[in-house]
Amino acid sequence: MNYPARVKIIDVGPRDGLQNEKQPVPAAVKIALVHKLQEAGLKEIEVTSYVSPKWVPQMADNAEVMAGITRASGVLYSVLTPNLKGFEAAVASRPDEIVVFGAASEAFSQKNINCSIAESIERFAPVVEAALAQGIAVRGAMSCTVGCPYEGEIAPERVSYLARLMKGIGVQRVDVADTIGVGTPVKVQKALEATLAHFPIDAISGHFHDTYGQALSNTLAALQLGVWNFQSSVAGLGGCPYAKGATGNVATEDVVYLLQGLGIETGIDLDKLIDAGQFISEHLGRPTQSRVAKALLAKRGA
Repeated sequence: MNYPARVKIIDVGPRDGLQNEKQPVPAAVKIALVHKLQEAGLKEIEVTSYVSPKWVPQMADNAEVMAGITRASGVLYSVLTPNLKGFEAAVASRPDEIVVFGAASEAFSQKNINCSIAESIERFAPVVEAALAQGIAVRGAMSCTVGCPYEGEIAPERVSYLARLMKGIGVQRVDVADTIGVGTPVKVQKALEATLAHFPIDAISGHFHDTYGQALSNTLAALQLGVWNFQSSVAGLGGCPYAKGATGNVATEDVVYLLQGLGIETGIDLDKLIDAGQFISEHLGRPTQSRVAKALLAKRGA
């Protein structure tokens, strides 16, 4: 199999991974996590979001976290901005990239942001325009690309529709996300192929959840199509608050272990990555969700 020679991973743990934690995670801990991730070799980190603290109180310290990071050369720091107000607040923190989002499911869009898919993209158009005008890159997160907790299975045509709308407002690259983790390799490949009708392979990343234990299989299926950008979360942190039953993102440690086994270069030090996962897991008071980390930590203690 002709896999990509190198893969780039975006760790979404500091933002997507921590956003639903009920107990406040101190800014200092979030900053330390970002530092540990970049020390492990991560070149892209999704740090925080500029959303109303009423809806996501965990991200209320966004400016403090961004200001506290000691930025490393060659590392891209991204933030999620749901609207123009959020973008305007984010600009002062100098993000390298902003993230806008949309769902391939009409029902999910209504439940999540109270509008249709088309309306959601219209809302993001001025955000994208403002970011590009200031030289800030724009990524689009496409959720529910294979399944929805309200609609069930999502047709590839819906994914293509969303990708076309995102391309139309100037989004530069997109994430194809299996938000509730119901995807299997063939379904994931169909969603990716639908996206390829509008974006080149270099502008597409895979974002998989492990609800049904399929995340690594889906990663392999994406690699087979030539996808070389992936999103994952250290220690398997995260899940979607509006997607009932969705467990965490696939653990970055597990993805790196898979890639190393395939001989694919990541530039990531797995031991340092496991240490980063242990750091945040210990703070949260629960074990890591990474099976690879659990196994290798057990060997360390043997």
